[in-house]
Amino acid sequence: MKRSIYFLILLFSVVFFRTLAQTASIRRVDPTNWWVGLKNPRLQLLVYGPKAGSMTYTIQYPGVKLLKTTKAENPDFAFLDLQIFPTAKPGTFLISGKLGSQTVSHSYELKARTTGPKAQGVSAADFIYLIMPDRFANGDPANDAFPDMLDTKVDRSIPHLRHGGDLQGITNHLDYLQELGVTAVWMTPVLVNDETLKQEAPDRMQAGYHGYHFTDHYQIDKRFGGNDAYRKFAQTLHQRGMKLVQDAVYNHVSDDHWLYKNQPFKDWFNQWPTYTGSSHKEQALYDPYSAAVDRNVLLNGWFTPFLPDLNLRNPFLATYLIQHAIWSTEAFSLDAWRVDTYKYNDLAFLNRINQALLTEYPRIHIFGESWVGNPVAQAFFVKNKIDLPFKSNQPGGLDFILYDATNAALKEDFGWDSGVNRFYQALTTDGLYADPQKLVTFLENHDTDRYLSVIGDDLAKYKMGVTWLLTTRGIPSWYYGTEVLMKNTKNPSDAEVRRDFPGGFPGDQANKFTDAGRNQRENEAFNHVKKLAHYRKNTPALQSGKLMQYVPQNGTYVYFRYDGAKTVMVATNSTAQEMTLETARFSERMSGFTTARNVLTEETIRTLSALKLPAKTAVVLELGH
Repeated sequence: MKRSIYFLILLFSVVFFRTLAQTASIRRVDPTNWWVGLKNPRLQLLVYGPKAGSMTYTIQYPGVKLLKTTKAENPDFAFLDLQIFPTAKPGTFLISGKLGSQTVSHSYELKARTTGPKAQGVSAADFIYLIMPDRFANGDPANDAFPDMLDTKVDRSIPHLRHGGDLQGITNHLDYLQELGVTAVWMTPVLVNDETLKQEAPDRMQAGYHGYHFTDHYQIDKRFGGNDAYRKFAQTLHQRGMKLVQDAVYNHVSDDHWLYKNQPFKDWFNQWPTYTGSSHKEQALYDPYSAAVDRNVLLNGWFTPFLPDLNLRNPFLATYLIQHAIWSTEAFSLDAWRVDTYKYNDLAFLNRINQALLTEYPRIHIFGESWVGNPVAQAFFVKNKIDLPFKSNQPGGLDFILYDATNAALKEDFGWDSGVNRFYQALTTDGLYADPQKLVTFLENHDTDRYLSVIGDDLAKYKMGVTWLLTTRGIPSWYYGTEVLMKNTKNPSDAEVRRDFPGGFPGDQANKFTDAGRNQRENEAFNHVKKLAHYRKNTPALQSGKLMQYVPQNGTYVYFRYDGAKTVMVATNSTAQEMTLETARFSERMSGFTTARNVLTEETIRTLSALKLPAKTAVVLELGH
């Protein structure tokens, strides 16, 4: 009797688990929803679940047609190509999959597009403020950590762990940003980084607090507030007349990304026999004498051992990322995109995703990070006037050439090729770009040493650089905290230049968000930025006006921004002594003007034949009659 019972139990177990093993299901579909009324009528759905690749699919919904089903190499994936006709209405339909006698279904929503501000772009009329959300302000301590995530550590005393900043914290300080003159917010990525701690150094583990280690493209990190909070944040910005820039990463994901752990195709990632890191040498892309092996290592080598390199030549992956960019823009009403590690990506893919965004959103701006050291390299990755086999369609880019030149100009003594000549010479190469006004300028960012530390903690030099940034061509961007003189270098780690904004976290002893919380020197810096940012905001000549510069002489450097309504003169004395600047050689731009208003001091200047320039000062003069 006992043997019979054991046999029946065994038989039942075998049948049960065989049935379970054969059960098909749909666990997720990406994109998670779509919209009617987009210009591109095609949509490719990634379907994931046990035996998803073995099912036969049908969709029955007016205005939606299933064109093709593709089985992936991984039997748990299928790709469904749909056409969304103009007649399709918002609503929900079923994706039905059949395997043998089993039928499963998954509901899918087509939404109506929102009508509020969206894809407005950023321009030289804007002032972009770059924030690392984890380090700016903690508005909701309840979302600092979650027990169901791989990293549950939050400790402000350890620089390389999470500190708890979030979207609500930024929202709480939008008045502060607008007081400063900010018109657009760019944050380091807010997509979820649900990953284990990474070995940053032999003695140090690092969390993905910075956001660049994606683990799911369709989830905003709930430690920042999640999808709903991000959507609300965008709405709040737009209600204030501000804009939102999202940070993209096409080159890599975390090794904890769900699509790395479950790869649809063997070539979803760039694979090597042994670990191979990128050379970081972008010269191989435009060098007329370059070797294929060098291009391959640059583009297909991994950024780090724990950041798998995406193979952007896989057509399904390329479509996945392109659709995610459209989805994000539509779902969160984004205005512009900053693209991380731009130079490491497949060139054809970059043009394809840029064009897809520009087709749907003609006003949107895209500016990538290509950390390069010469103007030809920078021009290669944007729309340019260079005769090369590859022609980039990227509208803008981060201006690393002017960044290098600015810091060199402030650190070096004046000479034939040094000091302010560096800034002047960088601008002389603008003829390489189709539109240099679309380059995004900056003094520092989250990957560099802090500006104030680079220039020796010199407030006079600080003001000179800020003045150039906010009066020259391009789209100025700003790194959080520099207006209150936050400083540091990347030694011993990047976290040193990503410290918490004082006053953004419970228990902070000082609150630099307020005038009373800042010391006299900090308020002097803050007010200098504020004055120029608001002046730029209200002065079209500094936004879209022409630029004329003069060869630097004796440590002085002079340029003009002008249009039909206004002429602004920026005159820099980079030396340590006050000097008198004779203006006769600037007659091409100064002819007819007899007076000027010093924008920074409000002083009226009655004669322009010679100007007194204090030591280490850039004066901004609005010329008048």
